[in-house]
Amino acid sequence: MSTSSGSQAEVKRFGILGVAGFVAPRHLRAIHATGHELVAAVDPHDSVGVLDSYFPDARFFTEIERFDRHLEKLRRDPDRAGVDYLSICSPNYLHDAHVRLALRLHAHAICEKPLVINPWNLDALADLEQEFDRRVYTVLQLRLHPALMALREDLARQSPGGRAKVCLTYITRRGRWYEHSWKGSAEESGGVMMNIGIHFLDVLLWLFGNVEDSEVHLLQSRKAAGKLELVGATVQWFLSVDGNDLPAEAIAAGRHALRAFSIDGQQIDFTTGFEDLHTALYRETCAGRGFGIEDARPSIELVHAIRHSEIRSPQSATDCHPLLAE
Repeated sequence: MSTSSGSQAEVKRFGILGVAGFVAPRHLRAIHATGHELVAAVDPHDSVGVLDSYFPDARFFTEIERFDRHLEKLRRDPDRAGVDYLSICSPNYLHDAHVRLALRLHAHAICEKPLVINPWNLDALADLEQEFDRRVYTVLQLRLHPALMALREDLARQSPGGRAKVCLTYITRRGRWYEHSWKGSAEESGGVMMNIGIHFLDVLLWLFGNVEDSEVHLLQSRKAAGKLELVGATVQWFLSVDGNDLPAEAIAAGRHALRAFSIDGQQIDFTTGFEDLHTALYRETCAGRGFGIEDARPSIELVHAIRHSEIRSPQSATDCHPLLAE
């Protein structure tokens, strides 16, 4: 299978789906910062003035059928080039279909997390990669965070066989709109575990290895908690979009999110350094070093298993996340 080759200086042509969404500006900024070109964009919503900051000449469509037709015409026109990549920032339940669209347009896909909601769909995408000789990449940008990369190097130098004690807490406030959007639908989003958990579970698996056991202590529409036994760590985790879970000091300081990650009691600070991660990811991807289907598979399988697990009561207060113990 071929990968995207050529030097990083070579200008690549992009299309983007979901350009009016929350995460799309990070992709637009990354395409622009790496010196590439946006040919066309699509979103059913037309609040896309952000295009003026990066690619004012890009064609814009509110109907995906017209977007598809336009890019297909470009692909078939011998005097004009099609797109090399299709960036996918659409709602989770559309990712699978939009990746397939990218491949049918003979473009590589760069798809936001989660690549798919149900893990068995990964096999079909892998088959289509082979059929169309194009790659499916996904956005695992936390793997490029300098603090986490340094941590992984430190862990690799440690003697094998040890098991760290890890505590992960991520609380980010979401308002009443959340339940009325696709993110509030477990069928369309994969639930809170997919919406905010997939990023961090991928990092945990990347740092500490495969899952040996998993317990789910809490699973609701706005929050979840549990314990993981990984090859190299025991992890207590708590994820929430309920602002009431924020500690009093965070609320008093006007903060709307808490991101805490400790290993054997030592806090790992990665609260900063997020600004340019998408740009770094695009640079790596366009050089053929992006994260693909098999990189995404473990965390997608884990989230699916958690979503369909029976709730188990922790054996003791020390066996669960401290916030749950309270």
